[in-house]
Amino acid sequence: MHQADLEEDVADRDPETIKQDIDVARDQLAATVDSLAERANPRRLADDLRARAIEFVKKPVVIVSLAGISSVVVVVVVRRIRNR
Repeated sequence: MHQADLEEDVADRDPETIKQDIDVARDQLAATVDSLAERANPRRLADDLRARAIEFVKKPVVIVSLAGISSVVVVVVVRRIRNR
């Protein structure tokens, strides 16, 4: 749409309709800003990350892997202590 067409459309519109359109746009913008603020909330992000990490660690494959790694670490530490 060209600038002249936009000016014609705005000039043909009723001021009350324009006000209603502005009010609707303002409400939509407020909802969008609220949504973005909620998504970017550091506490919520940390809580989500913590929940995902706990969910991941509770998987049987991860539990077995962590147990295996822990066993290897214990064996290495014990050997180093004995070899002193």
